[in-house]
Amino acid sequence: MNIAVSNIADDLKIDLPNDGVDPHAASDAKLHAAMDTATRQIAPAWSLQSTVAVNPFLGQTQQNLAEVAARLEKLSGKSVFMPLDWYANKIASGDISSHDLQVALDASPYADKPGTVESLKQIVGAAHAPNQKIATIAELCATASGQDWPAVIEKSVGKWAANYFDAGVAIWPLDRDAACPWASWKQWASHDYSADILGLSKFRSAVRDLPEDIEGAIKMMLARINPTQVGLENQFYQSLLAVNGWSQYARYHHWTAELNGQKDDTVAALLAVCLSWDYVLFEKYGAQIQDGWQASLTALADPSGPGAHYIACEILQVAYENSCQRGLAAKLGNGGQAAPKTLRPAIQAAFCIDVRSEVYRRALEAVDPMVETFGFAGFFGLPVQHHVHGSDEAEGDHCAHADENRLPVLLKPGLHSKATTKDRHTTTRPWYQFKTAAVSSFGFVESAGPSYVWKLIKSSLNIGPKTVASASDKPVFDPPLSDKDACDTAEKILRAMSLTDNFAKLVLLVGHGAHVTNNPHQSGLHCGACGGHAGDVNARLLAGLLNQKSVRSDLRGRGIEIPEDTVFIAALHDTTTDHVSLFDGDVAADGIDEAIDRLKKVLAQASLLARTERAGKLPGADNASDVARRALSWSETRPEWGLAGCRFFIAAPRHYSAGADLAGESFLHNYDRVADAKNNHAVLELILTAPVVVASWISLQYYGSTVAPDLFGAGNKLLHNVVGGIGVYEGNGGDLRTGLPIQSVHNGDDFVHHPARLSVCVDASTDAINAVLARHPEVKALFDHNWLHLFAFNAQGQLSVRYAGDLKWIDAGPSFGTALPKAA
Repeated sequence: MNIAVSNIADDLKIDLPNDGVDPHAASDAKLHAAMDTATRQIAPAWSLQSTVAVNPFLGQTQQNLAEVAARLEKLSGKSVFMPLDWYANKIASGDISSHDLQVALDASPYADKPGTVESLKQIVGAAHAPNQKIATIAELCATASGQDWPAVIEKSVGKWAANYFDAGVAIWPLDRDAACPWASWKQWASHDYSADILGLSKFRSAVRDLPEDIEGAIKMMLARINPTQVGLENQFYQSLLAVNGWSQYARYHHWTAELNGQKDDTVAALLAVCLSWDYVLFEKYGAQIQDGWQASLTALADPSGPGAHYIACEILQVAYENSCQRGLAAKLGNGGQAAPKTLRPAIQAAFCIDVRSEVYRRALEAVDPMVETFGFAGFFGLPVQHHVHGSDEAEGDHCAHADENRLPVLLKPGLHSKATTKDRHTTTRPWYQFKTAAVSSFGFVESAGPSYVWKLIKSSLNIGPKTVASASDKPVFDPPLSDKDACDTAEKILRAMSLTDNFAKLVLLVGHGAHVTNNPHQSGLHCGACGGHAGDVNARLLAGLLNQKSVRSDLRGRGIEIPEDTVFIAALHDTTTDHVSLFDGDVAADGIDEAIDRLKKVLAQASLLARTERAGKLPGADNASDVARRALSWSETRPEWGLAGCRFFIAAPRHYSAGADLAGESFLHNYDRVADAKNNHAVLELILTAPVVVASWISLQYYGSTVAPDLFGAGNKLLHNVVGGIGVYEGNGGDLRTGLPIQSVHNGDDFVHHPARLSVCVDASTDAINAVLARHPEVKALFDHNWLHLFAFNAQGQLSVRYAGDLKWIDAGPSFGTALPKAA
């Protein structure tokens, strides 16, 4: 989102505040706009229970990467590009060719970009002196006093936030009588003597005397530290970036409230908390930091562009992405025309579009040519809120929420379901409290501690269960769907899946999840389309729906004929072990035992192939057996690579990519342009506005966690401590760490995720794509500003044209150094 900086002429000369300034002098409109803008610069972060990948640049998609990079370095001191020597090594190795550089240079929109490829290479070889970070009040006061105030503030805010946001883990929770986080902070700060000990004797009384309402408090504080509201948007954004993890969790509350048509002031309250420290520090050290703070305010209001260094970095990043696209183009287009549907497939299997499924689908197709696979969003078109009976609390974990949103976080639940059996762990919470409470924990260690020796031995020897979900907890819709709703839902899903005819006898619906041990980020390895949960519930609900005779009868009247002997079976792909579990117990059908036996044999062979391929990429895994054992190792920091390496999204018939080794780097979504044209391209619109956006969040989270791990990454797993059941500290306190741990993108010697923004490849006409983008400007902005790249296929399954922004397209051939016929 662009930041509009107004009254620049007035801002160049700044009078520092004096005593007696009217606290109500601030412009309400300008204040509201600045608070809203700063809030929307922060990406939300979900709790550990349902971690989903989030684009850390969510609020900046109306800008180009170079503009965002320049601003973030000014406000946080962090770069969001790889170091120049990384690009230099890519150029030296030939991964980035001179042709790639020239194409990126030609496409760059900046007037002051380098004139030639050679001048661009000279910038790569030159040392870069980072722009000086704009000093905050806390940093200026640290210099003046010798006390590390930024660290003090981070620790203080972190202690309060961990208690306020605690999700039921704390044995002695914070008093929740306070109506809102701002009231809670005022209460907390008025009883916290830490600031007094460090020399801020008036801290408690100053915070206590601030207005009770958030806006009034912020206006009063601004009247002292920034009465003319100079660079206000950047000041607020910088304050939130100083506690970025907690800001992201506060933004999650704001996000979910807006999704439900409600309002939430959690981010505003956190901003007020941060400003309260500035307010008191300024009262004590204002005379000493006067000149420095005036310089900071002037810099915060500076609207200057990105500059030569950031422009060059953006061109280098685009050149690397061009090289990736060139490699993909060489792999595609060799599948030829689709084979006529004269033979009925023996098995059809629909997998989540997750890049890990690409490896398994390829293995499955190699084992049995009569297997046909599909790619579809992992929640299988069912936006379900699933009710879980009781608690599924494991050792040391917090209580699970009773309701789980098993759908993309972009959507609201439209359906509800429940498990048919009760959870067995309803007595765990009192036992957990007993063994962790301040006094009884000592008795627990004395009496029960030795019994844990066997548990540690089992964990070390990888002895124990290997399942992600229980086969007994069959889900059902609650309330049940009406006949019309059931048929409408089934039809929409089958058409979106491009599965409307030539059904196999067995149709497998495969969700996915990850079985790991001692990993706070386990939900981040589950299905992002299922809200950070495993995909078993959605797959089982859909299989049950499509097996209903009444649904099939109604579908027949809508042109979808499902043979009587076709049976839909749900399954779950454990992405850590590549084992596929069947929920065939959900099905009561005669004459399928032989077919299921064949299916299990095929799956076993495919699992072995997939594990063998992945073993070569996991450090310390010498063979397929090692891959399976990693799931049970409590000391394993890399049980799997998750979605590391993700860089492509392909929406096209499977034969466009069949036979190509896409190396687990591509989201694969089936799409039939001919069938969709009859439906006014409704499926195309769905793909571009939902799965593509979710995939972009994943891609950009991996990008941010790689290029700026200190700002957008979760740090080192070895130092993690779970806080409040919602996130992790790196160490024993401070800011919440969000994003991906370094072990998820780095193998200890080198990066395994080489950051590239997602390239979306769609088998549709440019007119149809443009019509969708024109109706969804927020999605169009992602492509216009290169947060995503966009290509269209021609009739031969080749990447033929590329999106050039503003609904314009150009021939893709020159990008790849080839000449291709244009897309229809």
